[in-house]
Amino acid sequence: MKRRVLTGVLCLATGLLTAPAPATAAPAPARQEVLSPTPYQGWNTYFGLGGDFSEQSVREVADAMVERGLAEAGYDIVWLDGGWQDPQPRTAAGDLQADRTRFPDGLRPLVDYIHGKGLKAGIYTDAGPYIPGKCGLGSGGGYYQRDADRFAAWQFDAVKVDFLCGIAADLDPKAAYTEFAEALRNNAGGRPIIFNLCNPVTSPDWGDYPEEQQSTYSWSYAPGIAQSWRTYTDVGFVGDIKFKDVLRNYDANARHPEATGPGHYNDPDYLAPQLGMSDEEFRTQLTLWAAAAAPLVIGSDIRKLSQASVDALTNRDVLAINQDRAAVQAVRVGPAGTTETWVKRLADGGRAVVLLNRGDSPRTLTAQVGATGLTGSRFTVKNAWTGQVTETAGTLSAAVPAHGAALLRVAPAGGVPGVPHVTAGIPQVTEVDGATLPAGAAPVLAGGDQARVEVAVRNDGLLPVMQPKAVLTGPAGWTARPVGQAPVLLAPGHTATFAFTVAVPAGTAPGDGMLTATTSYDVLGHGRLRQTATSPVVVAPAPPTGSVVLSHHAWISATSGWMSPTVDRSVGGWSPISMLGTVYPTGIGVASPSTIRYYVGGRCGGLAATIGLDDAVRNVGPEGATSTFQVVGDGRTLFDSGLLTRDDTRQITIDLTGVRVLDLVVGDGGDGGYNDRANWAGLTATC
Repeated sequence: MKRRVLTGVLCLATGLLTAPAPATAAPAPARQEVLSPTPYQGWNTYFGLGGDFSEQSVREVADAMVERGLAEAGYDIVWLDGGWQDPQPRTAAGDLQADRTRFPDGLRPLVDYIHGKGLKAGIYTDAGPYIPGKCGLGSGGGYYQRDADRFAAWQFDAVKVDFLCGIAADLDPKAAYTEFAEALRNNAGGRPIIFNLCNPVTSPDWGDYPEEQQSTYSWSYAPGIAQSWRTYTDVGFVGDIKFKDVLRNYDANARHPEATGPGHYNDPDYLAPQLGMSDEEFRTQLTLWAAAAAPLVIGSDIRKLSQASVDALTNRDVLAINQDRAAVQAVRVGPAGTTETWVKRLADGGRAVVLLNRGDSPRTLTAQVGATGLTGSRFTVKNAWTGQVTETAGTLSAAVPAHGAALLRVAPAGGVPGVPHVTAGIPQVTEVDGATLPAGAAPVLAGGDQARVEVAVRNDGLLPVMQPKAVLTGPAGWTARPVGQAPVLLAPGHTATFAFTVAVPAGTAPGDGMLTATTSYDVLGHGRLRQTATSPVVVAPAPPTGSVVLSHHAWISATSGWMSPTVDRSVGGWSPISMLGTVYPTGIGVASPSTIRYYVGGRCGGLAATIGLDDAVRNVGPEGATSTFQVVGDGRTLFDSGLLTRDDTRQITIDLTGVRVLDLVVGDGGDGGYNDRANWAGLTATC
């Protein structure tokens, strides 16, 4: 199995602008009370506290939800995930029981405490029968009604129902969940209980399963029985949420927007601030979840969140888009790619527009208002993250960082023309020492470099802007000299590019730097306005010299699909690098997909390595043992292995003449698996 051992998985959890007709229409929800007319919000123990939480730790998080303003912002469900149960989950009489050490008085006092804070309480079980060693808790085997009654008696307001026991018992999810939903609706206490249908089983991540047993099939029946349903596997591992997996879950969640509506929601899984992503990447996740009308359940330990994370989670304009009463899920307008436009129809007739940058470098993204379904010649644009309100003649634009997303609220405008929609671009490094930087490449500079940096400023409003000016600053000691003259006027529909020559002092220490552009301009009736945009740059370590074991040289950055890249060991560090029985003393072990980036500064003539899958993959079955290897120099592919299996190795020698930035890239062979343990063995550079 390519996923994890089935011992306790998280599960949680967007009609339409326009969307293709589904192959099979989603069932109309059964006539029942609408328990959550807009997407519910809350917090879950799984990522933040793990499976060993206690009454005290949950009380502390409930306190923090109130004290930090999250409850007021709508995050009002305190959800106990797997782990609340006793090692003997049932009494001799067959009733569920909480861990008698961590909850000595049972769960009711904790639920009462949560309710006393003005919050709701959620709990966890599984649709399958409890199978020791396979799952921690199950309500199958004849216990659905008994457990539903038990949850109601404990006064719970929501139940998450996993499918670890269910898949281990080879159950049919539709039949099992339909029966469980009926038990919840008919609980003896008559208590309204939100039902989060949580089948995370997904091929190929979990193995090879029939379509009907997978999370990607839940949309076809869940809207009629549940308030939400998982649309893909987990968004990541505990403490290791990656941006690429957030995008993966979002894309899977977007397949059936027609299934979402008031009271029933596609669920791409938990929000993950400070669980492995940068602040920018988390804001992108929250942007996408808001546009998707997805449930917003925080996976992090709220007691430990930074104020920046709390501010993002409680942003009123972002939450208003998520909580829009039409409960429409955003759909993509235009092609999929590195940059995309997503549009969500709002109850007031306006649109929420996401300009998404999946790439590794900042971009100024644009879209036409006409493509959103709105008509007219003037539109107000409110940036949900900054609160800035401007007016456009029909073009939407935003300066979007790498892995970032702009969230704009757009509506027809009238009256006196407003502030023009001007986009001041993020500083872009376009040349280094006279050589053009490849499009989409993250900038890497070194001491002594001279770079060209450009700031593009565009006016999409109805009024001209006067005396536009841009000023660029860098870290202490760097100089930025303007190139050319600034225009006197920037007319509607036009762009001005401000260029600078940036000098990096010799001997600059490696690390992260920041370029900051301050753009100002005059608008009639509004005075002089300013925008500030920043762009991170990497200052590289010194390049290698001589014949070097490259795995022992400092890299710029290193990613791995699972865990972290490991020097001179198979990924994870558990064993030496070994391929087809041969052990290699040096190299780098990674899990796909992976990119290792080195600065070689144009000083190296060649690279040599033996590439292939580590012998560790022979322990995980035939799946998860295909990868591709690429060597990329300054954005140009120098070598591509094609598909390699666990029975292939390849010795490579690559010419690096003139290469400044070297990327060693491993792909997953197209199967999406995390168990592709790949090696760059005997990795040496001649410099």
